[in-house]
Amino acid sequence: MKSEQTMKPATAAKKLGVYLEATPEEFQAGVVSRDELNELQANPPEWLRELRRNGPHPKQLIAQKLGISTSGLVRAGITEALTTDQINAIKDENPDWLVRERETYKEFKAEEARLREKARLEADEA
Repeated sequence: MKSEQTMKPATAAKKLGVYLEATPEEFQAGVVSRDELNELQANPPEWLRELRRNGPHPKQLIAQKLGISTSGLVRAGITEALTTDQINAIKDENPDWLVRERETYKEFKAEEARLREKARLEADEA
């Protein structure tokens, strides 16, 4: 008989795109099976829908919503989880650091794409 695959709550939270410390105590205290994770993704309970809607959100999602890298968040001094309202306030304010970080991130992504294309062309020639 095959044993059921489980994961730590931190891994499950990451896969669900939520901030672990904001999840219910019972979620943080246990282990999550692959079937439980699939069920949470297919039929999210109210607490999960609320977290996804209003946060607080993990750094990766904050960076994505702001259009910058997680390193850019650190450079800006943002180390805590933020709510959707806080993220929207930053976007509305559009501070200089955000403008700079978005430009830096855009350049990074363009360079990443250029290198991928170069590697693809070199592979085609080989």
